[in-house]
Order: sequence, then C-alpha cells, then structure tokens
Amino acid sequence: MKNIFVLFCGLLALSAFGTAHADDHVVQVGGASDTFSPSTLTINTGDTVTFQLVSGSHNVVSDTGLFRCANGCDATGGNGNAASNWVLFTLPFNTAGTFGYYCEPHGSPGAGMHGTIRVNAPAFSITSGITGLWYNSAQSGHGFDLQVFGGGVASAIWYTFDNAGNNLWIVGQGTYSGNKATLNAYTVTGGFFPPAFDSSKISKPTWGTLIFTFSDCGNGTAAWVPLVPGYVSGSMPITRVGPALVTCP
Repeated sequence: MKNIFVLFCGLLALSAFGTAHADDHVVQVGGASDTFSPSTLTINTGDTVTFQLVSGSHNVVSDTGLFRCANGCDATGGNGNAASNWVLFTLPFNTAGTFGYYCEPHGSPGAGMHGTIRVNAPAFSITSGITGLWYNSAQSGHGFDLQVFGGGVASAIWYTFDNAGNNLWIVGQGTYSGNKATLNAYTVTGGFFPPAFDSSKISKPTWGTLIFTFSDCGNGTAAWVPLVPGYVSGSMPITRVGPALVTCP
C-alpha cells in the first residue's frame, strides 16, 4: 500500500500531457488502365485514405452516397464532379465496415472503375472505464492522467519533464474512436500561485499531438509527435495505476 501511495504521489509531482498513430493509406486514381490502385484496401478504424490522381478525368463516389469527391468533397464545401485538375484528397474512416466506391465517368456502383475499402473494427474500444492514471513501469516518475468523456471526447495531462529537467505539464484535448484517442497537445504558462493567480496572464502554446492506443482496460501505448523544436517523436507501452474507476469491459 505504501509503494502504491509513493508511486501515485510521484506521478502527481511530475508535469504534463491522444494517427499507435492513425495510419494514412494511398489509393492511386486513373492512369493508363483507368483503375483504382489498390482496388481493394483493408485498413483499421480511425485510419485515413488519401486518393491521388495519376491522370485522366475522375472522381471518387461512394456506392451508397456516403461521399463524392474530386476537388474536395461535396459535403465539405468542395466539388465532387469528375475533373482532371485535382491532386489529392483525404477521407477518414472511423466506422468499421465495407465501403465501395466508383468513378462516375468510368463505372457504376459495384462495377467498372470500382474500389472497396474494408475497415476493421478494433478488438477493444475505449470507454469511460479507461479514465485514470497510466504510466510505464520501467520509467516510474512520469505518467498520464487520462479522462474519457461521452461523445467521443477525451483529455489527458502528461506529468513529465522538459529537456532541462524542469517539471512540464503537457495538456491534451481531442477525440477518440475505437481503441485510439488523438489529442491536440499544448503547454500552459503564465500563471502565478494564488492569491496572485490571474487567468488573463495564461497562455497555451501548441506542443504537438498525443496518441493513445489501448489493447484492453489495463494496457496501451502512448505516442507523441512534438512540434516544439528540441523534442523528438516517440512511443512507449503504458499500464494502469490501480483498478479502473468505473466498469471497464
């Protein structure tokens, strides 16, 4: 019990805190044979697909009307008409299932210039039961306070140190889908100890991105992609400190 208390205090004494990172997959469009390449693609929930025009006049249209894209996508203010002057567009796939698509001038739903994306459901999905303290036992002395809310929203604080050995709190806010949470990360500076505290003095400079991926209720991976010079991207396995605060399947 004493060791758990010391560890808990050690985590809270440190400072700051989420594409494993979500992957992007490329599908080439057109070319000499007017095809999608690859025509069948299998990805994981939360991944994105970037469609890259090779040549010709094409668009990418969902068999079921889910999306229609070329110069951007209709539903996001772009123009999904077939064209030869677009280069790239990227679509996220956050729901498991099979998604067929085709090019309007060169195919029809399920035929002609047609492609299929299969999105695997994660073996584990994040719930509010993930909320709690997490750390890497081989690096005791820094760790994460993760909070999972309803509606796919999550936040975290990474209690760690900067490159000079000073306490650093990295705060993350973002969303989760399946077993993955991707959070925009920033630091908080400018505050003073009460009663001198003044919220108008606080600034929140961007630090980078935090990504959490969980295999079950007690094990996961924390990854980070800094934008601040002097810090490098990395990842590490993490485990829960103590039992789940609420039911976690």
